[in-house]
Amino acid sequence: MKQKTKTDAFPTPPAELIWSTPEHVLAFGFGAGLAPRAPGTFGTLVGIAFFLALLWLPWPAFVAATVVLFVAGCFICGASARLLGVHDYGGIVFDEIVGYLIAAAPLVWLAPASVGGWVAGIVIAFALFRLFDIAKPWPIRAIDRRVHGGFGIMIDDAVAGLAAAAVLFALRRWLLPF
Repeated sequence: MKQKTKTDAFPTPPAELIWSTPEHVLAFGFGAGLAPRAPGTFGTLVGIAFFLALLWLPWPAFVAATVVLFVAGCFICGASARLLGVHDYGGIVFDEIVGYLIAAAPLVWLAPASVGGWVAGIVIAFALFRLFDIAKPWPIRAIDRRVHGGFGIMIDDAVAGLAAAAVLFALRRWLLPF
């Protein structure tokens, strides 16, 4: 039997189902993925909370934590998708959480000097990540279509995060040193 994809009509699973297993709770971003509209945006907001919790780590530890979360996300999102019977259901937002961590990583390496700089950087990383995640320019769209399973759910958002991080790095380093 062919699995449905996120583009197929699939009713929103009941909240009770999402709270019933640790895989769903994590994959749905602690409930953010239950948002009736733009669950990916709400998942990215959870990503900001993760970023704020991790930004105090030294650069290598931040990168290591992000890699661990990416690998865990492959298993978490894959398990949630299998339990739902839908590949990359829109409410699965753990990939957005990790994608945002990647997008905001230049802020850990090139730390802003002021609170205003931090706020600007966090907002710019959010906007850039959502832009790349929604627009899915090449190669993100090709990856999204061709790679499946938990790794497939995670990798397109990781690449979107890398693209956003590259732009944020350039802005932070050379154009707008906020």
